[in-house]
Amino acid sequence: MRIGVPREIKPAERRVGLVPAGVTRLVQEGHEVLVESGAGEGSGFDDDAYAAAGARPATQQEVWEQAELLVKVKEPVAAEHGFLRPDLTLFAYLHLAADRPLTEALVAAGTRAVAFETVRAGRTLPLLQPMSEIAGRLAAQAAAHHLQSNAGGPGILMGGVPGVAAARVVVIGGGAVGTQAALAASGLMADVTVLDASGVRVRELTDLMGHRARVLMSDEHVLAEEIAGADVVIGAVLVPGAAAPKLVRREHLPTLHEHALLVDVAIDQGGCFETSHATTWDEPTFEVDGITHYCVANMPGAVPRTATRALAHATTPYVVRLARGPERALAEDPEFAAGLNVEAGRIRHAGVAAAFPDLPAQAD
Repeated sequence: MRIGVPREIKPAERRVGLVPAGVTRLVQEGHEVLVESGAGEGSGFDDDAYAAAGARPATQQEVWEQAELLVKVKEPVAAEHGFLRPDLTLFAYLHLAADRPLTEALVAAGTRAVAFETVRAGRTLPLLQPMSEIAGRLAAQAAAHHLQSNAGGPGILMGGVPGVAAARVVVIGGGAVGTQAALAASGLMADVTVLDASGVRVRELTDLMGHRARVLMSDEHVLAEEIAGADVVIGAVLVPGAAAPKLVRREHLPTLHEHALLVDVAIDQGGCFETSHATTWDEPTFEVDGITHYCVANMPGAVPRTATRALAHATTPYVVRLARGPERALAEDPEFAAGLNVEAGRIRHAGVAAAFPDLPAQAD
């Protein structure tokens, strides 16, 4: 099979879909790999490294037009929609429930689209987890930075000092993002509370966190009570493949601490704060009713050398399986098939179909 790896063109995105070791493995199995010139530079892999691994250097157009399997990190942006076609399998983060234009483009083109974030392995999302862990840690780092006055914040040290209170941090959601955000924030000595709606997860987190954070069973009333007076609220809610629920509404904002910070890590799925909209690394924050919102949509892209390697460890075995034949790979493994979001002009994932009920869909 001919596999293409394009250079990411989303703003401030420097990750790459395959590392040279993955190229070597695919070439050894008899596949041809095309890598766009400069695709790996931001992650520490130059064109010579890919050539030494057996890849053929190519232009953007050659990669997109010649590939049978295209491996990206982030979803195709509008400038790439014209490259979509029916004989292409796309493997990347897609987050379609929050992206109608891309969903429509994939349906119209007939492209087979397999999303990293909905592939399953038991209770886990193995291709989402490494980036969720990074995003969670970055969320705590971003919160600490944006509380500082030089970053436009109120001038609060996350962990306080003896005799001065630490920042109150509320983490909504106890999955991979929320867990790492809570651990990182508690490591900075903040006053941390984690909310989750799963009794099983609350017990697990209680054991994990010990005395480092409070872990509470969440409902609408508890959430409202806990975010009242908070300095930082980190939104880490995920419904795989579906749009994130809007748990913090505009009416909640006046109850937060003056100049509080909302960090919406769920923004790729539309955000879990009613007042959120996606931001970039160039302009990461905005204000609503005096409350600062931080909603960068590709947070792990800021640490591409770490993130690309972590992602490749998880995704490369799946790329190898797709290269042996997408139809067979998905048919033989229902958990891998959970990643199939669009195929042959129809939506195949229930969460995406629910987000766009007017678009053609096909249930499994």
